[in-house]
Amino acid sequence: SLDRPFTYDLPEELGARVGTLVQVPFHGRATRGWVLGPIEDLPKRMLVVKKVVSPVSFFDERRLALFRWVSERYVAPLASVIARAVPPRVASEEGGFDRADGGGDTTAPGGGPRPGAVLPGYRGGGRCLEAVGRGDGAFVARPAPDDEQALAVDAVAACLDGGRRAIVLVPEAAPVPSTAAALLDAFGDRTALFLGGGKRSRYRTWLEIAAGRHEIVIGTRPAVFAPVDRLGLIYLARESHPAHREDRAPYYHGRDVALARSRLEGAVCVLAAACPSAEASALGLPAVEPAVRRWPPVEVVRPGPGGRAPRLVKALATTRRGFVFSPLPGYGVAQVCRTCGEPAACASCGGMLRAGAGAVACIVCGAPGRCRSCGGTSFGLRRGGAEDVEEWAGRAAPVPVRRLSEHEPARLPTGDEILVGGPDDVRDLGSGDLDLVAILDADLADRRPGLAARERSLATWMEAVGWARPRGRAIVQASNPGDPLVQALVRGNPDRFHSDEMRRRREAGLPVGAAVFRVTGTADLETEVRPFDPSTLLVSVSAGRTVCLLALAPERVSELGRRLRELAAGGVVERVEAEPHL
Repeated sequence: SLDRPFTYDLPEELGARVGTLVQVPFHGRATRGWVLGPIEDLPKRMLVVKKVVSPVSFFDERRLALFRWVSERYVAPLASVIARAVPPRVASEEGGFDRADGGGDTTAPGGGPRPGAVLPGYRGGGRCLEAVGRGDGAFVARPAPDDEQALAVDAVAACLDGGRRAIVLVPEAAPVPSTAAALLDAFGDRTALFLGGGKRSRYRTWLEIAAGRHEIVIGTRPAVFAPVDRLGLIYLARESHPAHREDRAPYYHGRDVALARSRLEGAVCVLAAACPSAEASALGLPAVEPAVRRWPPVEVVRPGPGGRAPRLVKALATTRRGFVFSPLPGYGVAQVCRTCGEPAACASCGGMLRAGAGAVACIVCGAPGRCRSCGGTSFGLRRGGAEDVEEWAGRAAPVPVRRLSEHEPARLPTGDEILVGGPDDVRDLGSGDLDLVAILDADLADRRPGLAARERSLATWMEAVGWARPRGRAIVQASNPGDPLVQALVRGNPDRFHSDEMRRRREAGLPVGAAVFRVTGTADLETEVRPFDPSTLLVSVSAGRTVCLLALAPERVSELGRRLRELAAGGVVERVEAEPHL
């Protein structure tokens, strides 16, 4: 309801400018706010800015334009966008960082293709390099598994050759992604690592970036707002990873903000992933991909007794280094109480009971496993899960088989070893060179909740299977080998899967590319949003509040946002969540 600028008299002697944090009187108390710029339509009465809080300029006109775009696209208060875009302030770190000094050496590292560069050999790679050099365009890149890091280095090198700077976004901070490590190795002190860290260290790094001391910024999602001047490239690694989406207001997605910022600042945006998202594929951007097949052989087998195909067991017997992907934790699921014979269910909440780490517990509330009918603690199990896989694979393999524990950092096998891991263990770990990658329980992808569950499963599988390059192979256990999901993994190309996915989402009423919002408010809310012609409008009432889930054409978002802001001021709208997890 206060999502609008307020006008104050700013004394010239304060030396404030766009992006300065100041203190102003607001409804009888001192409040902090950012200077957004001058205004010609002056009110009759203005209060005076009290003081400048920080000598740092937190944004300039170009980044303010980006903040306004985010505010409009995601129907979020501009103040919350700015607060999310800059790190928490640590005043004691601000000495000597009062303004961007334009520092940093932007001398090109050598002109022309780097020795060992891989991007020129890609289909569309030359066009991408030319665009990065001149600073214009957007691309979807599908790097070969053993080129993932080299492709990022090539793109950044081309950007620096053009005398401009780069932002590289990675979805995770720990362990340090191999893409980040490769860039650090290639460019050294010219690179700022904006990954994790404490409040003080993050603010110090942000100040150094604002002062122009680094030409390359590598960071997670918030780095898309990094105060980088002369921006020439935004490279989004593992674009389809869910961590690129902000789970707090303003709920932005790094992909969309990166594309918007590159347009606003005349830079190039590269969306890179082994399996790009359906949203990226639907943009119709030029593709950058290997000129020849660079994918390990993938064999599909049907699950055998106990969830293990004989073909897989035989392959494990000759494997020295491998990875077995098992999406389920634990040892198995409790099926029946051995005391009373009733179906197993949690005595506290009725949830499913799972065996793991030598005990049975509820997967819903975490309570120790007790039968809902008789209180018994002995259950018959349907075996299946990482602990069970570790056990039977250990009997089949000639080398040690280890299951990555919950608190153990993700890693590739070292020496002669086979690792068993789940979705959280598939990360940017570099070239695997494994003998075998096995994907178990592929059929579970259809049973996972979420509109994009199948797509996320495929993206994870493709990253894991990529570890079999250049000499290894992959085996996938699936009951339906013809499923587009499985065939995309076999081909190493998700194009047909994306076509099927777009059709499926369109039939579900939530087409790829539509703007989706979940809005909470009073009973009048449904009447207010219907005139915007949403392609889908689902309404529910809970605890006296009305919740509307609507999908509409992106070009109508600005109009919808203006109306929702008016309704918020009138008390009709309480909360707006953009692109909610469905």
